[in-house]
Amino acid sequence: MAIRIITADERLSAASNKTSFAIFGVPGVGKTSLLKTLPPDRTLCLDLEAGLKSVQDWRGTSIPIRSYLDFRDLVVLISGPDPAVHPTATYGEAHYQHVRASHADSGLEAFLASKPILFVDSITDLSRQVMTFARQQPEAFSERTGKPDVRGAYGLLGREVIHALKLLQHAPGKTVIFVGVLEKVTDEFNAVTWQPQMEGAKIGRELPGIVDQVMTMHFFDSTSDGGFAFNEKGEHRRLVCRAGNPWGLPAKDRSGRLDPTEPPDLTALFTKINAPGTAAATA
Repeated sequence: MAIRIITADERLSAASNKTSFAIFGVPGVGKTSLLKTLPPDRTLCLDLEAGLKSVQDWRGTSIPIRSYLDFRDLVVLISGPDPAVHPTATYGEAHYQHVRASHADSGLEAFLASKPILFVDSITDLSRQVMTFARQQPEAFSERTGKPDVRGAYGLLGREVIHALKLLQHAPGKTVIFVGVLEKVTDEFNAVTWQPQMEGAKIGRELPGIVDQVMTMHFFDSTSDGGFAFNEKGEHRRLVCRAGNPWGLPAKDRSGRLDPTEPPDLTALFTKINAPGTAAATA
């Protein structure tokens, strides 16, 4: 593969053309309803949890995915082959050509190319599907005894999910939104932490380094000065966008253009992130 030199103009154009998000929220906060804030003609939902009942009136399209092998095929069709792997390996050139040939008469490849926004619902269920797959692979069994090897299964789980997410993140011209469940963890000293709910710790550790934006969707109350106060039973839903926030919620703003919390409107966020010269508030 030839090494390309990217000019500043090309880099800026590409940056405004795509953004990757990971958005986590507690059950019932309305993560899937974020679909309604996206343009339906430009958005495709990859539905891994059969959870679209809450957005039945959304006019966009979705693809239900019930096995990791199907998800893997969609990833390579969307992103193209991974130049870093052997041509015969998963996500290699042979895999890509096989999937293209398998769906040549369906129009699937052209349909995927026509949707610049991918909404993956949810990364929590993706990790569960991959774990089911991983437990059936040779790496999940001891070579010496033939018995199940949990460490081997979790190692494969982490590698598979991270590889798939990286490929989607690099897909040309695609804005990718991964949503997942947020879990409240209280330790023996009653200290509370919030973390993504997924199989395997590796995915949660590495995901923030893959995507551009990490956000937590949670409940807030309005304050007398026009601001918002965190309240797990509050009346307002907000997206927490800044790392180091006072509530210890997972967040990261690589753009530097978002306020500490924002309304749950993804189209408005795209506009704000990509608007030249936008400055975020500091409080």
